[in-house]
Formats: sequence, C-alpha cells, structure tokens
Amino acid sequence: MATWFISDLHLSPSRPDIAHLFFDFLRDSARGADRLFILGDLFDAWIGDDDTSVFAAQVQQELRHFTDHGIPTYFIAGNRDFLVGNTFAEATGVELLDDPTVIDLYGTPTLLLHGDLLCSDDHNYQRFRHWIRKPWLTRVLLSLPLTLRMKIATKLRQSSKTQQPLSEAELEIMDANPTTIVDYFNTYNVQQMIHGHTHRPATHEHELASGQHATRIVLGDWYTQGSMLKVTAHSCELTQQPLPEVGHYET
Repeated sequence: MATWFISDLHLSPSRPDIAHLFFDFLRDSARGADRLFILGDLFDAWIGDDDTSVFAAQVQQELRHFTDHGIPTYFIAGNRDFLVGNTFAEATGVELLDDPTVIDLYGTPTLLLHGDLLCSDDHNYQRFRHWIRKPWLTRVLLSLPLTLRMKIATKLRQSSKTQQPLSEAELEIMDANPTTIVDYFNTYNVQQMIHGHTHRPATHEHELASGQHATRIVLGDWYTQGSMLKVTAHSCELTQQPLPEVGHYET
C-alpha cells in the first residue's frame, strides 16, 4: 500500500491531455492507495464552487468516483484554486486541509503545504497572497456574478504562462528561500516536508540548527508529463507518466 502526492496539475479545458492523465491516474495507479494528497493548483483557475461548466463537473465526478472507493483524499489550496470550498468538498468527498498541515506519514511527522509560503523572496506575490486570502475579500470575490468571474478567469489564463513550462528566471524568483525552509522545519518541529508550487521536482537535504538533518521533497508540475510522489512505509519515489495524445480515449 502507498500514499500518493500530486500538485500543480493546472487543470484547464485547454489542456485535455493533462485532464485525461489525471483521470487515468485516479482510475488506475492511485486506485489501491492508502491516501491521496493534492497539494494545490489542481486547477489553473477555480472561480468558485458554483462553477457550472462541463469541465468543472467532469473533474468533480472523477474525484467522487475515486473517493467512493473508500480512499481518503485530501486537498490543500494553491495560489490558483484557493476559492475551492466546502461545496466542492461535499461534491467530491475530498477533505480540505489547512496550509500548512502536519500528518503522520508511516510513523514520520511530515509537513505538507502548497509551497508558495516558502517563496519569501517574491515580495510582491507575498503581499498579494496576504490580502487575497483575507476572508472578507474572498467573500467579495465569490459575491461577484458567476459570468463575471468566468471572464476574469479566462483573462487570467490568457495573460499568464501557466499552460507552458516557466522560464529559469521565473522559476528562480518563485523558488523556496533556504532560510524560510529551515524556519518552517523548526516551527513545526518536523524533519520531513512535502510541497509543490516551485515546479522543480527533487529531493533536498537540509541541516537544522540542532544538527539534525531534514528532508524536503518537491513535487513537479504536469505541463509536459505527469508528476507523482509515491510513499510507502519503506520507500519514497518521485515518478513520471507521459501525457496521452489528445483524444486518447473517451472521458
């Protein structure tokens, strides 16, 4: 048995190949899992749980089919889908977690987070995140007419580069700050951390002030392949799966 972790799929109607691979993953590789954790940016843009689009309904249906098989599934919001709420959770059977959250991963306390909180060098983004996550501002956003929110989401997609791999310069500014990383290890008193957001899949070792060593595992994005982390009681493996051809099968 294994626990799976994924993040940064940026699901969008404009990338059916990514959606198809995600559905395949739920139907096959993850079907016998102990647990599944989705660490943010499942969607390229989530405009609210009242999204009535065919695509939003399809993703929710696939998640409901998965959780109906008795596999606990957890979601931490990312910077692109922080408007996911309780209605989505009820529709899909997914449990919403705080960012960050500490779990017991086969006997090892492990800190889970989307990862954007670690990118403290990106001062403009951190100021934006501080304000956009205010509950009162979230309520204002969700009070806007659905049609207007759809237009805003479309403009965000068109003006962003989230449907393509980011440049090295863009990756550098959004990478995790080493001091902030160690601060999070110390604050939450853990020696293992898993996150996404930076789009740089790898396993890093950090030395804490106590002299202890800590492990940080970074999940990859799904722009050019699927990126998954499979953890068992005895192993930890970052894996990849190729994206299917568009129209690979009926969904």
